[in-house]
Amino acid sequence: MNLSYYNDQFALQVGDTVYVDGKLEGLWGRVTAVNYSFKIKLSDYKRVIAVADTHISGELRMAGSHLVSFDPQTIPYEKIITWFKAPDKEDDVYVSGSDDHSFRLDDLSGMKVTSAIAERGHDYYTENRVVYLCIDRGHGRGIVEGTSPYEIEFDYGGGEIKNLTCSCYCGYPCKHTFAAMLQLRETLKLLEEHDGFDWNEGGYAAAISQGAFFSFAVDGKTTGSFVFR
Repeated sequence: MNLSYYNDQFALQVGDTVYVDGKLEGLWGRVTAVNYSFKIKLSDYKRVIAVADTHISGELRMAGSHLVSFDPQTIPYEKIITWFKAPDKEDDVYVSGSDDHSFRLDDLSGMKVTSAIAERGHDYYTENRVVYLCIDRGHGRGIVEGTSPYEIEFDYGGGEIKNLTCSCYCGYPCKHTFAAMLQLRETLKLLEEHDGFDWNEGGYAAAISQGAFFSFAVDGKTTGSFVFR
């Protein structure tokens, strides 16, 4: 379904991922055509309000179902979140809190999730719904696709996870956080086994699912290049 929107803020190109206001607010769409010759009644049209930054430049390594970078400039969280979520409004206010609970990444029973949540979280993990993870000097962030994109935050050091939170409505350890921990554990293990990656608390690593990368960074693009080794 192609719909027309007014744009006076961005230099749009065919293939760009955009967000609009109106009935489709909060959902991303793809630019299929750009028209510079028109005369319209402005009140009849909704507007393009944001453009996702899908330009990727840098080296990505394969690690199972995900692609990994050790460069903070290649797939930073601030860039990738625009692929899944429209910018916050000026009057949006967020608050967060966490307790002192911690658990070891190699023993997720310490999360104390129910068997039903663990099963559903495992499904999310195997379905590659954990589309992004990063750890920057011990602070981690992630994105999990559910009925909407959910944002995960945590601290990681010495093999332990602390201050784990999710932007969903659950007031307890949820399927999104369980899925994220399964993916984090797998990705770190693969890096250690295949790339000799030695994690340290002052380091950086980010991972994006191959599906998300090709859907947003490649699909619809007509220029760019890959280097395979």
